[in-house]
Amino acid sequence: MNISCRARKVATQRTLLRRSLFSYTPRLTAAARSVHYNLLGSTNHGLHRLLRRQFTSGSGISVSETLKEVVTRHNDTIFALSTHPGKAALAIIRISGPQTGRALQLMLPDPTSADSTLDTGMCIWFPGPRSFTGEDMAELHIHGGSAVIASILQALGSIPGLRMAEAGEFSRRAFDNDKMDLTTLEGVADLINAETEAQRKLAVRQAGGELCEMYEHWRVQMVSLMANIEAYIDFSEEENIDDDVLDNVRRIAGSLKEEIANHLNDGRRGEILRSGVSLAIVGPPNSGKSTLLNRLAQRQVAIVSPVAGTTRDIIETTLDIGGYPLVVRDTAGLRHADGDAIEAEGIRRALESAREADMRICLLDATQVLDQRQQPTLDDVLGADEWQALLNLPHTFIVLNKADQLNIGAVDSARSRASAWARAHTGGDAVLISCASMFGWDELMRSVAGHIRMSWEQGQGGESLRMPLTKARHRQHLRECLDRLEMFERAGEEWVLAAEELRAASSALGRITGRVGIEDVLDALFSQFCIGK
Repeated sequence: MNISCRARKVATQRTLLRRSLFSYTPRLTAAARSVHYNLLGSTNHGLHRLLRRQFTSGSGISVSETLKEVVTRHNDTIFALSTHPGKAALAIIRISGPQTGRALQLMLPDPTSADSTLDTGMCIWFPGPRSFTGEDMAELHIHGGSAVIASILQALGSIPGLRMAEAGEFSRRAFDNDKMDLTTLEGVADLINAETEAQRKLAVRQAGGELCEMYEHWRVQMVSLMANIEAYIDFSEEENIDDDVLDNVRRIAGSLKEEIANHLNDGRRGEILRSGVSLAIVGPPNSGKSTLLNRLAQRQVAIVSPVAGTTRDIIETTLDIGGYPLVVRDTAGLRHADGDAIEAEGIRRALESAREADMRICLLDATQVLDQRQQPTLDDVLGADEWQALLNLPHTFIVLNKADQLNIGAVDSARSRASAWARAHTGGDAVLISCASMFGWDELMRSVAGHIRMSWEQGQGGESLRMPLTKARHRQHLRECLDRLEMFERAGEEWVLAAEELRAASSALGRITGRVGIEDVLDALFSQFCIGK
């Protein structure tokens, strides 16, 4: 039997809204109560959301003052430069709010005055609610000279009811007017900050609402399950509701739990691609680690010296390899420090960095690996517990450097010997390169980029996976949601408790998309935006 709780749900929401607002009514002035009451009948969901946040923030400001400030700021018309400041061919100034149309009329030059023209350009009008912010909005496309921009901003600021926007305020209004959810806004911020192709692709998917759609689908299902349970509790005797309804609730809740668990078990793919894949370069002294870092960065990042042990601390730089973000670290050469406390600390840090990295390049001297006369020395190094533990870690590359110094007649023979050596010592393969002559460089870049693509961008068999997690904040709330679903299962026949666990699980998902309890998150997020966004 299908249970419709739409009317009951709407009535409950209205009651809760009145309670949340009018519980403060004795503290309001008569004028504030009038505004307060009128808001209940309005359709401005963004303003309702702002009020609920303010009333539950626990601040010491009186409710009447808070209400007046919220209403005033929400009705302000804001403007800001949306393009990068400085000289350019063009610049864009955004205006949004109820006075946008009037501001444009006042900005038209006086035809009787030759000195009233500030600039000539193009104006684009976006009537609300079908605009970025959901309000009446306009863009002024003008020349990008500093004096032109300053004069127009000054003229807009002189119009009553207009003020300069705060950082991220245009996007915040879009959120308050239900044009975007919180995950979409985070995607926009990531898109602005994207430096590689992989980061751009991930941000475009999130800004397009892919995460929001998935999380909202789960949340709506939980709300529906909760409605079915509460209907069973309240009306099972009067309406003769079948027990099949509860069986269906258990089945769907179990399916949701499995989906969320699979989503969490992603190996931090999205977070790694968003922040950059960490890659540690480790190896014995004088194997060419610093030279490799300089070649990757295409600049002098680390000091290169024939003296063993030059690198003591970790040197880090950010790179783009094959469209993927990498945070590459050069480390101290691994050997016995022989009483040198500073070098011993550098080696300890090198091993720690290698263990914590997402990927590792174990760089070895090919002349030692492939020259049988020096083989025992290298075997002693590889036999150390620290080395063997690193070589056995996943996402570890064996790279043999100094191929240009090998006394081997043919390149194919050298590559074959290098691969055979790597399989014998690590069970994997090896790449033969020369940092001096760039021999084997393309093969190394293809291997690294291909490994990142298969490990963190694609699934098994090369099939693209659905949108991964991109924020630790999402992971925290999803784990809370999963815990609540497990407690729902343990509730058994205690349906009142079970409904409460579903409500808590739904609220955890709501905090990801911005439905509930996210004021601190909003403040931190919008502070990252530029003024005109």
